[in-house]
Amino acid sequence: MSKAQSAWNGVSFDGYCRVEEQSLVGMITVRGDLASKKLAKAVKDATGAKMPGQGEILSSDKGRAAWMSPDELLLIVDHAEAPGIIDAMAAALADEHALVVNVSDARAVFHVKGKAAREVVAKLSPADVSVMAPGMLRRTRIAQVPAAFHMVDEETAELVCFRSVGQYAYDLLKDAALPGGEVWV
Repeated sequence: MSKAQSAWNGVSFDGYCRVEEQSLVGMITVRGDLASKKLAKAVKDATGAKMPGQGEILSSDKGRAAWMSPDELLLIVDHAEAPGIIDAMAAALADEHALVVNVSDARAVFHVKGKAAREVVAKLSPADVSVMAPGMLRRTRIAQVPAAFHMVDEETAELVCFRSVGQYAYDLLKDAALPGGEVWV
């Protein structure tokens, strides 16, 4: 069996914000009836977080649960624990119409850190990043790349995109964070 590794080995760039890849993040797509009590319990068991509402990402010490669409969640957990979580969720949801899939290796995750983190993301997204508070998630795009992002805290944005466009997304974020590009509003 091969050893899991990040595509970019934790690459980072320091501009007027720091852009860094988060390597080996466990990500699980869950599709089903988000009103289901069994699904809510399975999410709580997997992440420690309750079922998120529209546009939310909820966290606990075990993981995070992000609302992606009316029938889809993204669970963010420890990479090594993702396969076991999938098995447990599949068993818990065996009699429900649900799908639980490990997408860890199909996604790239980046953090933008610094006082101008919102500005860096705003340069690339049509979303109004200025109103984003921790706990709010936006599924949108950066440039022409589908992505989801949220504010981890007031100075850290976390962005998730497909791994196949990860290098492009990193280059976009890096360019947006180049020194001299600050626009303070």
